[in-house]
Amino acid sequence: MAGRLDGRVALVTGGARGIGAATATRLAADGALVALADLDESQAQDTARQIDASGERALGIGCNVAESAQVQQMVDRTLERFGRLDILVNNAGITRDNLLFKMGEDEWDAVIAVHLRGAFLCARAAQKPMVEQKYGRIISLSSVSALGNRGQVNYSAAKAGLQGLTRTLAIELGPFGITANAVAPGFIDTDMTRATAERMGLTPEQAHAGASARIPLRRVGQPSEVASVIAFLASDDASYVSGQIIYVNGGPAGLSM
Repeated sequence: MAGRLDGRVALVTGGARGIGAATATRLAADGALVALADLDESQAQDTARQIDASGERALGIGCNVAESAQVQQMVDRTLERFGRLDILVNNAGITRDNLLFKMGEDEWDAVIAVHLRGAFLCARAAQKPMVEQKYGRIISLSSVSALGNRGQVNYSAAKAGLQGLTRTLAIELGPFGITANAVAPGFIDTDMTRATAERMGLTPEQAHAGASARIPLRRVGQPSEVASVIAFLASDDASYVSGQIIYVNGGPAGLSM
């Protein structure tokens, strides 16, 4: 049975674990050839081997998305290996949580650089082959934190900025057959949310229980549930969807915060 992404090539940043790994795995399952990038190339390669042990359909790449030269090399390696680039998933991200009065400029700069500068650099590099082939899908990971969240002034600003970036990409790139959308997850069970719980003195189970009580579906989300929405936006099923922010939150945006 043919997959809905057969013949497509996807590039997923932050692809070694969590939502990124789940997304790369889902896109590959739907038929895409997948390049997945992460700051640690060995971890990216490990995840690529888990997706396809033969190495023919998945490529692991090391990349700091905040560095322009590395981003261009990442895109070039994808093109050299697979011959085209159809789908970009801007997923790379970090957290440096702190209340405003305690937040250092380094914590602000690091989060803005990875999330916002990184998505800009990746989109700028990826749009060139997409414009040439008159086809592309750019999907960025925003967050319910874009609506505001205590202790995350840097992360919230970055994720809100990604929504503006997404809408502008949809306007500028639409005439070339390229769509741009964002997915805004709520509480998802990832290494990042588990580490956040530990910093707050909670076990992951305690954090999940507290979050679940505020979520209408009464449970936290799984990376695969975010990946399924990304896979839809990456496919031709979403050919007339562009400039949209889709909240994957177990309920209306903001209720789980």
